[in-house]
Amino acid sequence: MNEKILLEKIASKDEQAFQFFVEKYHQMVLNICNNILNNFDDAMDISQEVFIKIYESIESFRGESKITTWLYRISVNKSLNHLRSKKRQKWFSGMDIIFNSDNDKNIPEDVSPKPGENIEIEENKKALHLALNKLPKKQNIALTLNNFEGLTYKEIAEIMEISVTEVGVLINRGKKKLKTLLIDYFKNN
Repeated sequence: MNEKILLEKIASKDEQAFQFFVEKYHQMVLNICNNILNNFDDAMDISQEVFIKIYESIESFRGESKITTWLYRISVNKSLNHLRSKKRQKWFSGMDIIFNSDNDKNIPEDVSPKPGENIEIEENKKALHLALNKLPKKQNIALTLNNFEGLTYKEIAEIMEISVTEVGVLINRGKKKLKTLLIDYFKNN
């Protein structure tokens, strides 16, 4: 179904159209929420809030950007608002979704780790998790959207409501800081 027609049907409160829309985009919204929140249960709750927001405010979508960009922006904002409301918890307590076996679909099934590789993989995950936790919020979000969600700088700029140049600066600084943090981690451990 054409997105414009789909959005018009949702705006007219067509339940079937909205259900189709949710089924089409739920995994994408859940992934971005989980990448930011690193808590699957919270990500499920926030993803539901995202779709409630869409349903209630579909008329405000002007079509100036892609629907996916709008969804990413709402998902990021809802996730960040959720994190702000939980100030006692550390930002980005982990990025386990990145390493979830669901993301390893391209690896042939017959490839199994050699003895000791699991320990090394777990150590690398831990190192990345700790390093990502130490990055400034905006750098972490920009890196996550670019490297783990595969978005372009332009799409990230629209989602974060900053310039494309700022996105590039955030990603470059984030990569440099991440590299330094990982080197320090492995030197000290």
